[in-house]
Amino acid sequence: MSFKSWAGALCAAILCLQISGCSSAAETKSETAPVAATATVAGAASPAATTPETTPTPAPATTSESTAPATAETVLARKQVPILCYHQIREWTAKDGKVGKDYIVKPNDFKAQIKMLADSGYHTILPDQLQAYLTKGTPLPSKPIMLTFDDTKLDQYTVAKPTLDKYGFKGVFFIMTVSIGRPNYMTKEQIKQLSDEGHVIGSHTYDHGNVKKYEAADWVRQIEKPTKQLEAITGKPIEYFAYPFGLWRPEAIPELQKRGFKAAYILATKRDPNDPLFTIRRIIASGYWSTKGLYNSIQNSF
Repeated sequence: MSFKSWAGALCAAILCLQISGCSSAAETKSETAPVAATATVAGAASPAATTPETTPTPAPATTSESTAPATAETVLARKQVPILCYHQIREWTAKDGKVGKDYIVKPNDFKAQIKMLADSGYHTILPDQLQAYLTKGTPLPSKPIMLTFDDTKLDQYTVAKPTLDKYGFKGVFFIMTVSIGRPNYMTKEQIKQLSDEGHVIGSHTYDHGNVKKYEAADWVRQIEKPTKQLEAITGKPIEYFAYPFGLWRPEAIPELQKRGFKAAYILATKRDPNDPLFTIRRIIASGYWSTKGLYNSIQNSF
């Protein structure tokens, strides 16, 4: 072989070795690089093997039964919850007439009544719970009962509150604002304490005026201003109302609604078939009733 031929063969061999080395390096990268790529898109299908995804069209919004406004028929169809109304809790005096004694429960009788309710398995509920039950069917505790107190009397704080506390009960106190701070009536501080401790404060007008007689300015004086006063005292919305004497008229309902009230409470008369939430029934806990008499009235009245 001539020198020229030998040199050409040597160059060719060197070139082949360089090409082979580059190929090995490229193959090494091609074996490792896809591993990282595969980890990044693990589980993803090849674009050529799948149909591009489409965004599902949302189903039309529907109103569930639990959030739809409850009809009057729905509210009226639900079993009524017993609601008691107390006024004064003190001993009778010689000045108390026959009718007046109906509104005055002696302290020992009151304590016996609350003990009877606890021993009988009753659980007190508050207006928000009742509202949810009536409008949405939200379950209540077994043997629910609501205890309400009208007119701001001091004995509701000094006698009723400690008795309720003893059994873990809560009450609803409907406040007549003209009387706040007067002798034998609750103070602002006592009303706030009731609210802070989980009792509910409701409105009972300014001075117990008969709702059936209200004219234009009376809605502000008797409802609007007292409500704002109670909200300032408690720092909470006032959303429940009790009609003085249990007397009401249909024109009162829109006036209460536009002032933020959710419901209103009457006494033992029939509920309104059109607005049962604004005519929720209560019975007066009579000063003449024995503990057994109270129990029987609860069973027979609701």
